[in-house]
Amino acid sequence: MIKSLLIANRGEISCRVIRTARNMGIRTVAVYSDADRNALHVRSADEAVHIGPSPARESYLCGDKIIAAAKATGAEAIHPGYGFLSENAEFAQAVIDAGLVWVGPKPASITAMGLKDAAKARMIAAGVPVTPGYLGEDQSPERLQAEADAIGYPVLIKAVAGGGGKGMRRVESSADFAEGLASCRREAASSFGDDRVLIEKYILSPRHIEVQVFGDSHGNVVHLFERDCSLQRRHQKVIEEAPAPGMNEATREAVCGAAVRAAKAVDYEGAGTIEFIADGSEGLRADRIWFMEMNTRLQVEHPVTEEITGVDLVEWQLRVASGEALPKRQDELSINGWAMEARLYAEDPAKGFLPSVGRLEHLRLPTELHPREWVDHLGERHEVERSYGKRARIDTGVTEGDTISPFYDPMIAKVIWHDEDRTMAAIGLSSALQQLEIWPVQHNAQFVASLLQSPAFVKGQVHTGFIEQHWSVDQLLTEASEPDCAFAAQELVEMYDRGGPTGFRLNASPTHEVMLTVNGKPAVGDYRARYSPSLRSMYSVERADDEAVFVSIFGFTGRYTAREVRGSSIHGPQDGAILSPMPGKVISVDVAAGQSVTKGQKLLVLEAMKMEHALTAPFDGVVAELNAVAGAQVQVEALLVRIEKAD
Repeated sequence: MIKSLLIANRGEISCRVIRTARNMGIRTVAVYSDADRNALHVRSADEAVHIGPSPARESYLCGDKIIAAAKATGAEAIHPGYGFLSENAEFAQAVIDAGLVWVGPKPASITAMGLKDAAKARMIAAGVPVTPGYLGEDQSPERLQAEADAIGYPVLIKAVAGGGGKGMRRVESSADFAEGLASCRREAASSFGDDRVLIEKYILSPRHIEVQVFGDSHGNVVHLFERDCSLQRRHQKVIEEAPAPGMNEATREAVCGAAVRAAKAVDYEGAGTIEFIADGSEGLRADRIWFMEMNTRLQVEHPVTEEITGVDLVEWQLRVASGEALPKRQDELSINGWAMEARLYAEDPAKGFLPSVGRLEHLRLPTELHPREWVDHLGERHEVERSYGKRARIDTGVTEGDTISPFYDPMIAKVIWHDEDRTMAAIGLSSALQQLEIWPVQHNAQFVASLLQSPAFVKGQVHTGFIEQHWSVDQLLTEASEPDCAFAAQELVEMYDRGGPTGFRLNASPTHEVMLTVNGKPAVGDYRARYSPSLRSMYSVERADDEAVFVSIFGFTGRYTAREVRGSSIHGPQDGAILSPMPGKVISVDVAAGQSVTKGQKLLVLEAMKMEHALTAPFDGVVAELNAVAGAQVQVEALLVRIEKAD
């Protein structure tokens, strides 16, 4: 068995690997960049080595520095986690050549499945069905356009070396193809250093089904059943669950069997995932599920598989890398209950899900369900006595006081709930998300909780276009506004009666009208303090300082201050100022000073965290001020464009 292990990663996955390694008595070594000097994974490991500046290309993507760190600390093996160098065959080979153990598949297997076009060709040869598309070497825009036209729209442009939702564009018509291709190639080159693409037919009722596979060096390959990862935003997964809703045994046997054959075709060792796309218009059927790609690493969503099978996949990785056979045979694996995972991201749903960076001044992650007799779910009351004492599983790489950096993926945590069936899993996960307390960093907990409570989701009617079809930011803001404002006002009134907050002059009853400020901006909603003690267990109110309180409700946390006002509520004006939502680089500027624009028209494109974000006009008007220049780096809240309303 491996005795010492270096984790070539950061954040929650590094902490996840450290946790299992410690349970197995394995010494751990972390690596870190300037931005991660005090990160949780650094504090958790037995030893840590600095490997460079904050940008990943100067630290976590420098294989030579990581190998040198392993040698300097006496580590026997390297675990790559996911992302970064986890699917880099050259790095895997360099680790092996350095006399170290690579905790992952053989480099040849990574190469075989790493490029989407080559992987599809191999699967076709192995008799695995694949989606219709173009995999050719001719990458000229003219040829790609012609192939897309021949396939028929909509089509999906995908980076050959892509992953994690990056380098993908859905194109609805021939007229939109050139722009989609150019954008996809820029993002692919930035994220993967390879701008080659393939074209696929876009399935109109798509479901994303994936199968966890595992192989060893003794020729054994098993599957650990399927996951459904259909709830996605911009091709990035939001909620994952296992097993897949609506999966019958015959279809499960066919899909999981195909996944095992795919893994055997590349002599696979270690943890891997075979991803399929299914046409769910008539339910899950074996003849309407096609191979998409293989991820030759551990997946972000691996916890849901662990929860339903009782298997520690990281432990299996370490045992297989040490030369052991798989701990279980296929007939010893079974499904127990249901598990769901929500990816908790530092992002602002009200601003198009742009990443939100900064210090986590206030952070309370959910532990167990509040001891309530009932919870409301879809307008019905469900008894949750069976869930008393159940704890959410939290996989995270941060604690209170840590910083969400603009240099890396903005994940705060993964929240996982396992229960006896799908309904109870959804209720448990939704309840856990609603108990989150995070400030001032914006996050998606309310958004995810609202998805879990959607009638269509509860019925299992999931597909990759679900979010676009069933959710809007207006609905989220409306649902969250009145109750938290009411409780903030009530608490601030009580604080004044107890001798605080300083400067707050409100000598009136809790129904007096006040103006609330939340996170530095006017609060939206009813400012009249209406208090309902029976609902208090649904809320968390905590004094922030002598001026303010934290109010947490349904996954939203705000820092509220108040002053007495007379008259109607105050709302922030739409002044046409287009501010940079976060630090980034201006990729393109699509307007000129003095130009007339219409509501929703693209003004410029900003690149942040290797994702492109289009900023648009809030209303019809004229470009009165233009400060954005293509290629320029901008800071958060920098004034980029100002639009004046048309006369």
